[in-house]
Amino acid sequence: MTDQFEPVIVGFLCNWCSYRAADLAGTARIKYAPNLRPIRVMCSGRVDPQFVLTALLNGADGVLIAGCHPGECHYVNGNIKTLRRFLLLKKTLKQWGIEDERVQLLWASASEGIFLAERVNKMTEELRALGPLRWHEKVLGMNGAELVTVKEA
Repeated sequence: MTDQFEPVIVGFLCNWCSYRAADLAGTARIKYAPNLRPIRVMCSGRVDPQFVLTALLNGADGVLIAGCHPGECHYVNGNIKTLRRFLLLKKTLKQWGIEDERVQLLWASASEGIFLAERVNKMTEELRALGPLRWHEKVLGMNGAELVTVKEA
């Protein structure tokens, strides 16, 4: 056993491209970090920033949003909507002191299982280097004792 920190990454993966890339990586037996908890969404454009914030608040150390390449969205411009939301979300997270590496966006087609696996490995290593998120301390400025008091109230 190792005492090395293992980050939890919540992944919102587009049904038509990125989720299928993850499936391809699995069926092709491409080894990649088991830290990703994939959630299939019909389109990356359906990923509301609130989903990302909820994942981080509830213990995720990072969030990966993955969708079709721009211009190849099955819903025409869903990934453009994703990009706009992602850029605004990153600005908000930066103001709260959350590192850029904690929330990432990538485009992966159904045939890019190796690429997706490499990016998951890279993100896992980046998050290991950063350590746990500790949302309540970093964003809310609360320590463990204050959290217990809030939960009891």
